[in-house]
Amino acid sequence: MATALHNLSQYNPADIPSGKGRTIGIVVADWNDRYTYAMRDGAIRTLLDNGVSADDIIVRHVPGSFELVYATAWMIENDEVDAVISIGCVIRGDTPHFDYICQGTTQGLAELNTKARVPVIYGLLTCNTEQQAADRTGGKLGNKGDECAVAALRMAAIAD
Repeated sequence: MATALHNLSQYNPADIPSGKGRTIGIVVADWNDRYTYAMRDGAIRTLLDNGVSADDIIVRHVPGSFELVYATAWMIENDEVDAVISIGCVIRGDTPHFDYICQGTTQGLAELNTKARVPVIYGLLTCNTEQQAADRTGGKLGNKGDECAVAALRMAAIAD
């Protein structure tokens, strides 16, 4: 497992472009909020630590991970953002629902990322267990939200 080899919260600040003057959007699924809110908070903290003003972080909430695609597209069209971080968490259950949600959301975000005017950062955790989600949202493997914020700043700088 690749994550076991890399802490999601570790990065070299010298490698991160300044967020000063950047506006970053974050779309957060409320389903599995224990994990998605931890990722949201990690992303916000990392953006602030790297120069993004609190006033320049736009957060919108959606019911679940499948709704991330619509809300991300809406944010790109209606808010002046330099990147959008899409945060969700799907934990495998007893039915194929997990597969459909993960595949649909991933495909939708990937398509937006290739066609949108700004980068879309994939912050969807697809976990087999709640422990895996906990490990990736502030647990022993760090916080995926931190990694997403770093990716947003790095990708936003590509357009410079």
